[in-house]
Amino acid sequence: MQKQYRLCQTRQFSYVYRRGMRASCKDLTLIYAKSRQKHVGFSVGRKVGGAVVRNLVKRRLRECIRPLLPGLKNGLYVVIAHPDVKQRSFRQLQACTDTLFGKLSLYRQADRPEHE
Repeated sequence: MQKQYRLCQTRQFSYVYRRGMRASCKDLTLIYAKSRQKHVGFSVGRKVGGAVVRNLVKRRLRECIRPLLPGLKNGLYVVIAHPDVKQRSFRQLQACTDTLFGKLSLYRQADRPEHE
C-alpha cells in the first residue's frame, strides 16, 4: 500500500474512533469515518505479540487491503487486530477484511472483488 493512503496522525485515529462506524469479525475490527480523502490505519497492540509479529500482521493487512483500495469509498479507515489474528493465514485475513468492508457497504460498485 502506498504511503499516500496511510493514516499516520494520532488526531486522525482519534477522530475515526470517536465518529466512525464499526464492524467486527473474530480477528479484526474495522472502523470507518467519512472523509474526502482515502486513508487506512492499522492498530496492532502488544497482546498480538512482539514487534516482529505485530509488523508481520500489519504487512499482511496492508497487502489484504491494497487491491481493494480502488473500489472503496473515500474515507478514513482503521483496522484493529485482535490477539488471535497472528494464527490466521493470509487467505483467512483476506476473507475477513472483505467481509468487514461488505458489512459496512463500503464498496463503490455492487460487485465485490474476487480473491484467487
